[in-house]
Amino acid sequence: MTLPNDPTLSDRTNDALTAAHLYYLQDLTMDAIAHELHTSRSSVSRLLSQARATGLVDIQVRSPLDATSRLERLILERHHVTAHVVPVADHASDVDRLERVALSVARILGQFFDSNMTMGIAWGSTMNAISRHVTPKRTHNSQIVQLNGAGNMRTTGLDYASEILRRFGDAFGAHVEQFPVPAFFDDPATRQAFWRERGVTRLLDMQGRMDVALFGLGSPFSDVPSHVYAGGYLEDEDYDALGRGGVVGDVATVFFRADGSTDGIPLNERSTGPDFAVLRRTPRRICVVSGSSKLASLRGALAARVITDLYIDEGTARELISADA
Repeated sequence: MTLPNDPTLSDRTNDALTAAHLYYLQDLTMDAIAHELHTSRSSVSRLLSQARATGLVDIQVRSPLDATSRLERLILERHHVTAHVVPVADHASDVDRLERVALSVARILGQFFDSNMTMGIAWGSTMNAISRHVTPKRTHNSQIVQLNGAGNMRTTGLDYASEILRRFGDAFGAHVEQFPVPAFFDDPATRQAFWRERGVTRLLDMQGRMDVALFGLGSPFSDVPSHVYAGGYLEDEDYDALGRGGVVGDVATVFFRADGSTDGIPLNERSTGPDFAVLRRTPRRICVVSGSSKLASLRGALAARVITDLYIDEGTARELISADA
């Protein structure tokens, strides 16, 4: 396992910090950590004791004096986003990688969301994984709003999306606002008509006043299929149009190219996701990414400037930095 060690810290302190991440944020057993770090269970126990004794572990896992990792610093310098790199073994499967990044996000999400706030959430495989592990935090007068519709030709999508939003709402004691429209309308004119309805306008206004947006990245290349690509939302002609348009991914079913542009992509005229101009007005925009197959989508989203905070597994973070060179 290659770790994003901080060269200003001793090897022993770096090892203690890594063990704390794996134990407290990713729920690995000491035996599993010992296997991953190629050491003994007793050594892991001593590392965790050191982490607690020296202040590495409090309510959250943190390094002394809030030192950031080399990868996090480089991502901040090059892309102007706050990165949170999750240590994951290089040999981990993409499914395991997603679960461990999602678990890390779920444990700290309460730092970004509080009473009297609105958080927008895009449904999908990544949000589903996060929702299963969210640490409860009681808030008041808070709201969770769905960012895009979930229906398609085979299902309304309400069960899938509503279960994800319900878990977030239950965890924070927040009121949940669903968006009961299709993921894509058949005709752009239909969307325009719906967008004039007062009930829909109210939800769009809520999206325009969000304090936090939480989303993953859809990608046609991902080894863990994004729900919009695997759930029957797109027809063959849609895939053809996306390919011709140079699309590399989507945020809440709004598609973008490698340069971050969204204009001139026909499917966006039928999509129910928020325009990127709306998303950019949200003060904190948390993107969660795992797996190198999401790299092209991530680079496009960074170019689109829709991310303020990035949660990413270590291997993908390394590849992002290497691709920058």
